[in-house]
Amino acid sequence: MFTDETLDLIGAESTWRKSHQQTQESRSCQTLPVHTAEAETQAKAVLDNSTQTQDQISQTLSLDQNICHFPGLLDFLHRAEDVVTKELVKNSKSHAFDGFEVNWEDQNESVSCMHRLQHVDAQERGLQVTSVSWNCTGSVIGCGFGRVDDGDWSNEKAYVCMWNLDRQKLNPKRPDVIIGVVTPVMCLCFHPLKPSVVAGGLYSGEVLVWDTSRSQDLILSQTGMSADTHREPVYRVSWVPGARRGEFTLLSAGSGGRVLLWTVDGAEAKLILSSGYALVQQQVPQSGAASKTPGITNIEVTSVALSPWDLDTFLVAVPPDGESVTLRAPVQFSFSTRGGPVHSVHFSPFHRNLFVNVGTDSLAHLHTVLQPRPLLSLRVSDSYTFGVRWSPTRPLVFAAATGQGLVQMFDLGRRSLRPVATIDQNTSGQPTYCLEFNPKHTNLMAVGNADGSVSIWQLSAELTEQGAKETAMLEQLANEVAD
Repeated sequence: MFTDETLDLIGAESTWRKSHQQTQESRSCQTLPVHTAEAETQAKAVLDNSTQTQDQISQTLSLDQNICHFPGLLDFLHRAEDVVTKELVKNSKSHAFDGFEVNWEDQNESVSCMHRLQHVDAQERGLQVTSVSWNCTGSVIGCGFGRVDDGDWSNEKAYVCMWNLDRQKLNPKRPDVIIGVVTPVMCLCFHPLKPSVVAGGLYSGEVLVWDTSRSQDLILSQTGMSADTHREPVYRVSWVPGARRGEFTLLSAGSGGRVLLWTVDGAEAKLILSSGYALVQQQVPQSGAASKTPGITNIEVTSVALSPWDLDTFLVAVPPDGESVTLRAPVQFSFSTRGGPVHSVHFSPFHRNLFVNVGTDSLAHLHTVLQPRPLLSLRVSDSYTFGVRWSPTRPLVFAAATGQGLVQMFDLGRRSLRPVATIDQNTSGQPTYCLEFNPKHTNLMAVGNADGSVSIWQLSAELTEQGAKETAMLEQLANEVAD
């Protein structure tokens, strides 16, 4: 028979659920936190401006109506009337301020050195500054390097260097333009209208024209060496106005006694000889002390000065056997310099008949072209004098460069014959060979020295500003007759 029986439970776990849970994986992601910021501002500004003019009420003084308000005024005016009237009439006839012009610019009370320009390579080789020239804008100074104290024939290479003084970062020891030249440079002259064109004469007798605006070959034209060119050192080059307006020919003069005129042919890079003069002993009037060498002998030319008043007239400086002459092809007149070679001669820009010359006799001679003897002779130094230039603004002032490294400034309007200013170039006693006034900035003067430096000087107002009656005094001086 059946009976109840309680048995223990028996269970079996599910392996499917467990295996399914093991195959599950969890994934999650989260963005970077986003930073937010809030800012706000508010501004409110109000500005009011206003102006108003007031009617100007003209106040007139009527002696008849308001004389009671000014006691004693009428009596004073009656007493002063005769004295004031007399002075007004006197002033109306006075010439004390004739030619006076008011200058509102700051005046320089002293002479100061603005720049001392040097080319290191030239100084290391002992080259000297033989010539300086300003371009037509007055901003660029050019200088030629060579040797003055070397009498032997030289093929030593030299330089033409230029500095732009208007450049903000001017380096006084690094020229802006450096032109290498095969022989020493004896003279330079910038073109009167083209600021980048400059002519130069070499020790070899060549004449060259450079154009610094070119990117490669700077030589615009040159003479080369031929039977028609100079065969001796060229001591002077100058630009001469041509037949047409704006045209210029180039004049050159050398120690061989030739004065030649050249036409610039830029297309062929040549200087074409257009005319010339050859100075010979027979053409020059001789003094009793002059040597009388038989036969035709060329005369050495040491300096040339063009007349700014007469384009057909120029002065030529020659050694003692000949004399400084005014040429109109052929020679018409000679001037006595009392002995010694002439190093430099310059026409006055204020009088057509006056010129000054200097040389080895240590004197500056003031001449008129109307008589052979000098009007006046002034002692410049105890050494040779190498250069002389008239002031472009003062009719009675000129400057001279000496062999003692000094520039002497003379004022012919003063009673004393001593220099009014002495400018030391600080060359340790070495000579100063050349100087030029700036044609545009007339208070600047460039001076070339034997130590290879160029000094740019700013002159004082006393040396640059024209005084009253200077032109009349120069005219009176020119009309004097030499003893």
